[in-house]
Amino acid sequence: MKRFYKDVSVKEEGGAWRILLDGRTLKTQARNTVELPNKPLAEAVAQEWREQGEEIDPPNVFLTRLTFAAIDGARAERARVAGHALSYGKTDLLAYRAEHPDELVVRQARTWDPLLEWAAKHHGAKLNVASGITFTEQPQESLEALERAIAANDEFTLAALHTAATITGSLVLALALVARQITAKEAFAAATLDEAFQSEKWGTDAEAEARLKRLSAELSATEEFLSLL
Repeated sequence: MKRFYKDVSVKEEGGAWRILLDGRTLKTQARNTVELPNKPLAEAVAQEWREQGEEIDPPNVFLTRLTFAAIDGARAERARVAGHALSYGKTDLLAYRAEHPDELVVRQARTWDPLLEWAAKHHGAKLNVASGITFTEQPQESLEALERAIAANDEFTLAALHTAATITGSLVLALALVARQITAKEAFAAATLDEAFQSEKWGTDAEAEARLKRLSAELSATEEFLSLL
């Protein structure tokens, strides 16, 4: 999309902050008015629009994309977004372990067990752990605890939580990131532990590396979004 504006500014109105492009209020893809909860986040989103060249580059406006997800998704369709986030808890990456080699098994346990213990202690969500890829049913009380943890978030935090779970394949990692129990760098390292192990043994693939780099950048932007909230 070609850049269609020159000036970008922010304006406080009714306790919320709006982004103005040539004096016109920025709207989401669903035509909802973009209203942000504080000035720092509004300024960060505005800066993304200021930094665009002649063409608007969607990957470089990730804070904007999260904002749209919060307004069009987490606010307008909260039950759907929350339910999808919960689905990552039902099949959480951290609950599925390799059967071999021993080195990978040990590495998974060392990295993932403390995070599962944190989820059990902090949220009351103790997850079953199994080896292999066969689906493992999680305790109903644990899923209900995870559901409560998701429901406790406002729409902006929920959008970030959902995005983090989608990137990592783990609701536990997403909740830990939201709680600042771990950093985005640590969360991504935990989520890509298997890939890193395989790269050590067999080398890297350029296409896979590019994909991981993009996802890592998106998770870091999600962390920035949360910090600005």
